Amino acid sequence: MSSAKVYFEKTDAAVLEEKPESGKWSKKEVLGHLIDSAINNIQRFTEIQTAKKPYFIKSYNADALVNANNYQNKDINELFALWVSLNKQIKFIIDNQTTSTLAYPVILPDGETKNLKFLINDYADHLEHHLDQIYR
Repeated sequence: MSSAKVYFEKTDAAVLEEKPESGKWSKKEVLGHLIDSAINNIQRFTEIQTAKKPYFIKSYNADALVNANNYQNKDINELFALWVSLNKQIKFIIDNQTTSTLAYPVILPDGETKNLKFLINDYADHLEHHLDQIYR
């Protein structure tokens, strides 16, 4: 996360707020989407611990959340700090999983059955994908 910190500190606000085309997110909004993703996944990763199995994954409307949270007009330093804090909590949650809890079954929105380990790996892949978008 230190490379991300340097990136956000050194990148001009106009670059972070520029939308590549109408209807597409700015880099700042992509970071906001990663915040929404972290919030939703913290809930999933913790709820599955006590929920009836299999755990059903509820999808969310990413565009609506980015708009509702108005990330485009939020201070980038505050966004970055929140994103870092949420991901520190996610790391803590992940570090406390066992072989048994990683095997907890989940049902994805498309009906496919996976497990908590898949969900965690999917979160990491999603995070990397969007960080690549930001750094371009």
